[in-house]
Amino acid sequence: MAKQTKHPQGSIAQNKKAMHDFFVESRFEAGLALAGWEVKSLRAGKGQLVDSYVLLKDGEAWLMGCHITPLKTASTHVIADPTRTRKLLLNKRELEKLFSSVQQKGYACVALSLYWKQHLVKCEIALAKGKKDFDKRHSEKERDADREVQRAMRSKGKDE
Repeated sequence: MAKQTKHPQGSIAQNKKAMHDFFVESRFEAGLALAGWEVKSLRAGKGQLVDSYVLLKDGEAWLMGCHITPLKTASTHVIADPTRTRKLLLNKRELEKLFSSVQQKGYACVALSLYWKQHLVKCEIALAKGKKDFDKRHSEKERDADREVQRAMRSKGKDE
């Protein structure tokens, strides 16, 4: 099972549904081309990644379905589109790996999280394979079993 990565600089948004619906194979860190009002909204925590995905076309990667709610004070002079398509900034080698995997091996490319890295907004994307219903149930059973083990360990530690 893939580990959840922690972003000490500060997480903005997580796509928990992607972790439930997909087996994550490999992860990439991508920059985002954002407008000024979008950065201000993200600083205020107004970003969502639910149902977002990565579209690969014409040699570029685009983040689709990401919702950034505009602040009333920051976007007064601009017509803000909260769900606009945003360009992902990756190097050529990473783009080639993503393109070849998505076309040949049947992988999907999904956005996992948005986070701050120093003063920049980064998007963690992943090559992933879809889970079947029985895989999802199996993952839930594993997670519940791990939780029970943790509870037992904590209660044992308190008894001593």
